[in-house]
Amino acid sequence: MAYLDNTVITVDAVLTKKGRERLGQGRDAFNITKFAVSDDEIDYSLYNTAHPLGSTYYSNIIESMPVLEAIPDESQTMRYKLTSMTVGLKRLPVLAGAGVQTSITLDSLTETHTISPSTVVHATAGGTIDPSTTLDEIQGYTVILFDEEAAYIEVLVGLAASANYQTQSDVAVSPLINFSSTVVKAGHEFLIRPKEVTAQRNTKITIFGNESGVTKTMSLTINPTT
Repeated sequence: MAYLDNTVITVDAVLTKKGRERLGQGRDAFNITKFAVSDDEIDYSLYNTAHPLGSTYYSNIIESMPVLEAIPDESQTMRYKLTSMTVGLKRLPVLAGAGVQTSITLDSLTETHTISPSTVVHATAGGTIDPSTTLDEIQGYTVILFDEEAAYIEVLVGLAASANYQTQSDVAVSPLINFSSTVVKAGHEFLIRPKEVTAQRNTKITIFGNESGVTKTMSLTINPTT
């Protein structure tokens, strides 16, 4: 979705196949309970504190920039989500944990990769982790695999009942991001298992915290298997 005009509430929405199916079932079936906002199109380097007309015009260029229309490709949009943080938080949370890395390569059908994400906040500039941080412990994480022909995603540790999901793999925003070529899972721990391919397949996996909004994208390479 995209806001087209900031003077009135006008929203441009492009529905996925699942979204159109839900809309056709009636209002009760098409019930958006969660959404995300992002500022992909904003270049904050254009904020000019040296503007000759004063502070009122510092953000004049940014506010005059065109707003992106809705793009039905989750790999090209919503890469910089806006999030709400705890009052008094001095540093932004980051995604860490076992298996969270820049790239993953799987060379055989017996080789798998386990991802156990955690959200950490550094208490000091030196890198000391704040042990009191509990972000994403309830609602967990959402994992998006952009190419379902490359691999399987299995949920090893699902969400608690208090997370308000119907099943451990049910994602509240699935009508918006469940494209035909993607796999979306929610939980606390995940297993990546390659599919049999005849040529190298390259794709990406994105993990984001359902409470904090922290995001990490990793490249995934599946090499040909025999």
